[in-house]
Amino acid sequence: MNKKIREKIIQVCDDKIAKKGNNVGLSFYAFFKNKNDNPTLLMEVAKWWIETHELDHFEKAVKIKKMVENN
Repeated sequence: MNKKIREKIIQVCDDKIAKKGNNVGLSFYAFFKNKNDNPTLLMEVAKWWIETHELDHFEKAVKIKKMVENN
């Protein structure tokens, strides 16, 4: 994933954790607007989430943040 989306994922995870605590879960859709304005990037993140890491639909934000930071 490119640097910009990696930074966005970390930001969203930080925001969710700050608002709802370490136990908050999210899906890869959390990193995108409700409008699908970048389908290529959406598919890239979906592939990373589903195919590469075989993650469940909802995962803990702390787990995703750590995975992205550690690449």
